[in-house]
Amino acid sequence: MKKDIENIIFSRFVNQPIPFEFISIKELYKRCKESAYDLSNPHRIEFNAMILVTEGEGIHTIDFREEILSPGVILPLTKDQVHAFDKELRVKGFVISFEEIFITQNISEKNLFHFLHIYHTPSILIGKENISALNPTLQLLQNLHEDSNLVMKSEIINAVFMSLLLQIKRCSIYQHKTFESQRFKDFISFKQLITECYHESHNAKDYAQKLSVSYKYLNDICKQIGNKTAKAFLDSWLLLEAKRNISEDKYTSQEIAYKMGFNEPSNFIRFFKKFTSVTPNQFQQKLKKSTSG
Repeated sequence: MKKDIENIIFSRFVNQPIPFEFISIKELYKRCKESAYDLSNPHRIEFNAMILVTEGEGIHTIDFREEILSPGVILPLTKDQVHAFDKELRVKGFVISFEEIFITQNISEKNLFHFLHIYHTPSILIGKENISALNPTLQLLQNLHEDSNLVMKSEIINAVFMSLLLQIKRCSIYQHKTFESQRFKDFISFKQLITECYHESHNAKDYAQKLSVSYKYLNDICKQIGNKTAKAFLDSWLLLEAKRNISEDKYTSQEIAYKMGFNEPSNFIRFFKKFTSVTPNQFQQKLKKSTSG
């Protein structure tokens, strides 16, 4: 059976006056079941989210890699990622969904740095023992979310959610490196620019020029923060986006090649095979076998 990757927009299961949603994982499963939607089917989200696990164990798939869920695991999810839940509900916790601009539009420079730092971390472990430290803030978010009074609701939720992110960062068992602010912001700008311009250029030097920085500087911050050269980082993102497009099962290899800015489909196939040892069509067949198995 063909399983298309569905693009889930924020309002798909949400009916809120503001673009912020706080629900339990159990409620999410219930809501999707009532809508006859299977959360275990890979889907591409068009918003940001965060999964906080308080009890149980399971697996969550994000961009073709498996993340183990257990108490104290937190998964920041970003727009355009392809992810899937377990078929059966095995964990307890919360899912917070929001449009990124809702958090970032009126945020201070310092808090924006913390937000970006967390949301460019694949997974965070705070440990079961630290869950209780988050409970008051989680309860406050839930109360605010359910409050029908819209006066200053957006501003208060924004502040409380930012407080939650700072608590998560503080409780993180594996303390992530905190990079000098400007270098980190430039690295994030590079990532964001790739998502906007990848169909125009696959040359890292072009991105350095667009960012008005030297290629050496861009290369240095990519090595420091991303553990890859600027070219390798760009290539890895292109490969991931290619996999996402292939997994959607909506486009031919030729269409994906042109969509992603390759001059010839043969160049795209050569690029893909260089990093995966398989052709795009072979990768697609593997995905179909894994989802039907």
